[in-house]
Amino acid sequence: MSKERITPYHFVKAKREGRKLVMVTAYEYIQAKLADEAGVDGILVGDSLGMVVMGYPSTIPVTFGQVAHHLKAVLSARPRALVVADMPFLTYEVSKEEAVRNAGRYLKMGADAVKVEGGIEILDKVEAMVKAGIPVMGHVGLNPQRYLVHGLRLRGRTAEDALKVYEDAKALEEAGVFSVVIEFTTAEVAAEVTKALRIPTICIGAGSSCDGQILVFHDLVGLNPTPPPFVKKYAEGFEVFRSALKAYVEDVRSGAFPDERHYFRISPEELARFREMLERKRASRPSP
Repeated sequence: MSKERITPYHFVKAKREGRKLVMVTAYEYIQAKLADEAGVDGILVGDSLGMVVMGYPSTIPVTFGQVAHHLKAVLSARPRALVVADMPFLTYEVSKEEAVRNAGRYLKMGADAVKVEGGIEILDKVEAMVKAGIPVMGHVGLNPQRYLVHGLRLRGRTAEDALKVYEDAKALEEAGVFSVVIEFTTAEVAAEVTKALRIPTICIGAGSSCDGQILVFHDLVGLNPTPPPFVKKYAEGFEVFRSALKAYVEDVRSGAFPDERHYFRISPEELARFREMLERKRASRPSP
């Protein structure tokens, strides 16, 4: 495998060459290391950490600092893959200046790009970031940050909604994004968007016609006991980890762990000297 770092340019080049892109949403060093060694093209430090890591009911409470914290952990793996930092709710919507400043802070930390949710309504912010030299990944279809307004429904089930997803994606391309995530959208609509764009589409729950796919690390390895309906589990991580922890609890309580393989001994000579020192120390103490 080439050691050349992947950049937004490589994403666009992959689209031109017809090569499928693979991304994983990851939140820490080991996850990033595993994903990178597996050969993924991109790692998203997603605001989904709110639910997956923090146990929040949605992504809305996630802060700039929380994404920054996990971004540092992912970057510690020094991945070859493109590292994209999610822009949490209200870190880019308020003004163009705030969007550029916050996105720029992620790039100064080491991110290769940022991702924002929304379409036509955030074009001025996207354009400002791109003009400032910040690579931006768009996100259309289901927008989890806007679930209170739009719900967590499948997008593109009606012609009108399909047209909205299509127009959002086209507008983002014109604004300068280098790729677009399409989430939980009917496969036919995602296929039309993919055909219409010169930039790659990275899909999650939006069919097989996209230029790439992304899944959350915890979902694909089976650590999430209740994954979304569009996830394919490649392992039963939750059961594996739970079984390991139960065995650990049983071993400790029964005395089976630790055994001689898991601890270390002092030499008999040094042990004798240590005990002599203890006796002298105890003998020198004044009586109560």
